[in-house]
Amino acid sequence: MYSLLRNSRVKLSVGHIFWREVGLGPSLVFLHGSWDDSSQWLRTIEHLSPHYQCFAPDLLGFGESERPNVHYSIDLEVECLAQYLDTLNLRQVYLIGHSVGGWVATSYAIKYPDRVQGLVLLAPEGVQVGHRRARWQTARWLIGQPPLAFWFLRSIYPLAKLLGYQNKIDGLLKFRQQLIQSPIAMQLLFKRRRAEITAELVDDNLALLKVPVLVLQGSEDTIAVSSLCQSYAALIPNAELQFVSPGESNLPQEVPDIVAKYIREFAK
Repeated sequence: MYSLLRNSRVKLSVGHIFWREVGLGPSLVFLHGSWDDSSQWLRTIEHLSPHYQCFAPDLLGFGESERPNVHYSIDLEVECLAQYLDTLNLRQVYLIGHSVGGWVATSYAIKYPDRVQGLVLLAPEGVQVGHRRARWQTARWLIGQPPLAFWFLRSIYPLAKLLGYQNKIDGLLKFRQQLIQSPIAMQLLFKRRRAEITAELVDDNLALLKVPVLVLQGSEDTIAVSSLCQSYAALIPNAELQFVSPGESNLPQEVPDIVAKYIREFAK
């Protein structure tokens, strides 16, 4: 696959979008997760490119796409996706989205239902589940300035290790590092007014989806990710929920062959 992989850029109204493309056949468009870029999908695409034309863009502000000085929102990412697909003359596509990419894919399918043949969602953000407010508050605490949270976590680390809470502290420190390294994801998910984020959630509109939807949940996903997957599956009419074993929240990188098998069967 890699010898045939094409890297391209296109100028949209708000900036340049970078994407990877390979294969021939029906169009599959892969949208990456919050802490990744389009390279997240390369191993999955390798299994699909013999029979499908695969497109994997970096969302605006991510990876090698331009990062203009604008106010980022899910609506903005949806409009960039719409311009991107129009520019490539892709009128009928399957959208496969992970995490924030799942939120963008679902929002696009709700707004442009005649342009989407089906949705495959993995750990999709964008619904109001019980953990969202806690995550929002935790994220804002972790990235506060001055970095009191970081100083506090580092100071109690030796004690936490003695008491068996090392994994909990490690998880918070890893989450903080992800936030720092992914400023646009941080803005989309946490660093906006809560009312603005809530207004873009898709809960109330999922019942409008008429396209086939497949939700893939890892058998070892966290409670937070499981809640997201199950909320989507419960709110979308006739959505199919499949449990992938083994697997945690980043299925495209952990079990790309299994993810590709589900996508291939779904898109037949």
